[in-house]
Amino acid sequence: MTPIAINNRLEPFIDNHLIDQLNGVTHQLQKPQPQEVSIVHDEPWEGNTCGYHTVFQDGDRYRMYYRGSQHDTVTTKTPHEVTCYAESNDGITWTKPNLNLYAFNGSKNNNIVWMETGAHDFSPFKDPNPNATPDATYKAIARGDGGLYTFKSPDGIHWSPMSGHAVITEGKFDSQNLAFWDSEKNCYVDFHRGFRDVGDQKVRDILTCTSTDFLNWTDPTYITQTGAPVEQLYTNQIIPYFRAPHIYMGFPMRFVPERTVYNIAKGGVSDGVFMTSRNGHTFHRWPEAFIRPGLNPENWICRNTMIAWGILETDSRIPNQTELSMYATEHYYSNTRCDQLRRHTIRLDGFTSIHANAKGGELITKPFTFDGKSLTANFATSAIGKLTFEIQNPNGTPIANFTQTDCDDTFGDTTNRTITWQGKSDIGHLANTPIRLCIQLQDADLFAIQFQ
Repeated sequence: MTPIAINNRLEPFIDNHLIDQLNGVTHQLQKPQPQEVSIVHDEPWEGNTCGYHTVFQDGDRYRMYYRGSQHDTVTTKTPHEVTCYAESNDGITWTKPNLNLYAFNGSKNNNIVWMETGAHDFSPFKDPNPNATPDATYKAIARGDGGLYTFKSPDGIHWSPMSGHAVITEGKFDSQNLAFWDSEKNCYVDFHRGFRDVGDQKVRDILTCTSTDFLNWTDPTYITQTGAPVEQLYTNQIIPYFRAPHIYMGFPMRFVPERTVYNIAKGGVSDGVFMTSRNGHTFHRWPEAFIRPGLNPENWICRNTMIAWGILETDSRIPNQTELSMYATEHYYSNTRCDQLRRHTIRLDGFTSIHANAKGGELITKPFTFDGKSLTANFATSAIGKLTFEIQNPNGTPIANFTQTDCDDTFGDTTNRTITWQGKSDIGHLANTPIRLCIQLQDADLFAIQFQ
């Protein structure tokens, strides 16, 4: 087995990339915790079908873009679609600035940031490409006649088209289509909707393509998925995980059209799921829901629990701690209450874990090489729980002074604990040498490791 070179990258246990054996432990999907309602869509131009939210951090500011529209569940008509903008200083409390850009019902006193081609699913990002020109510091992709169009902005507020024609034409596009700069691949990557024939039905699926200039794109191909059955994926929300950009994370809205709670024109129910990829083409998707609709009956109307595109690091209520914030729609298609976006939180790297109950068990990794002088771990235990780390040769032989009995008991709840053996953490002499880890766990969850 060729050793995996992980160097000093953060490696969350979100797939089987490093896992060789799981003995008495399980690989578990975690669940974000619902928090406060972040923003309520109660303005006339926002309507009851606000969706396709995008969030990202931009310096000391957090930005949010979303589609505003009003849908009549009786006539099934949507009289308008606009792109709205909100911002925040902390990712928790959001405001809608008066942009004074576009008139709605005769007034420019609104937060409409775009009202032209592409307002259905306008998805912006700040471009980290070092060759991006000042007038295209921010870019966006959105649906227009014939396919996807690209847009640019110097400030994230004032937008203009980059081309007068569709640059991606293969697909269906009636979803939140998105694109971003991948610093690992040194190119732009797109993910957008397509329909694939599966048996006697057409299934919503995900196409991807790449570009070096955001204007000329390769022919789209469908992603492949493992771990879950074929299902309708309404959105994709794929993004490089900012703490480990070599890993893509996706949070599609799973649509189940055959299930209906309310007798409205738009049937079906939906939830949010989780998938990951290391190459952008093959994704492992967990079959269980990442975010469920919950107790609120209005969230069991179709196209709710649509997770926003973007993961934010925000302050936790626990002093001197940060956490990850994600956002999901509620009350979509409701005519009795305006729809809204709720924040959900999860610990850093806490999407999945290697979990052990009180009886305990062990994780044995595949052989790998690293670059660093110490090993850190993100984990949580109970008061009686613990983890111990043993460094082995690739054949499984423990390395002297780094055995289970040498490892100091590791317990508590932390996102970055340095592992020690007899009080010492220096393992620099093992760098670039193939090793494997045998990690024993008891009443504990291990989320990620990193050599530093």
